[in-house]
Amino acid sequence: MNIQAMMKQAQRMQEQMQRQMADLRIEASSGGGMVKVVVNGLKQIQSLTIDPEVVSRDDVEMLQDLILAAVNDAARRADEAMSQQLGGMMGGLKLPGM
Repeated sequence: MNIQAMMKQAQRMQEQMQRQMADLRIEASSGGGMVKVVVNGLKQIQSLTIDPEVVSRDDVEMLQDLILAAVNDAARRADEAMSQQLGGMMGGLKLPGM
């Protein structure tokens, strides 16, 4: 197999993985489910749900903390999904930083 064919195959694999990650939906929550975030595998927020009971003018900081926790957890889960996806495509080959 020549290098040009290998590069085309790698590009096709990358495009396929991008499509799969864009279609993937990952949900995370915080505060016992009071704040829920759904992201795709590319870490783009698809939805954010906030239980009305947690919305209070007197405690905006708590709501902000719950949102940050849910978003960060969703991003971490998306990273894990990406690593698993790459691991499957690479046959278990470990790359530095992955």
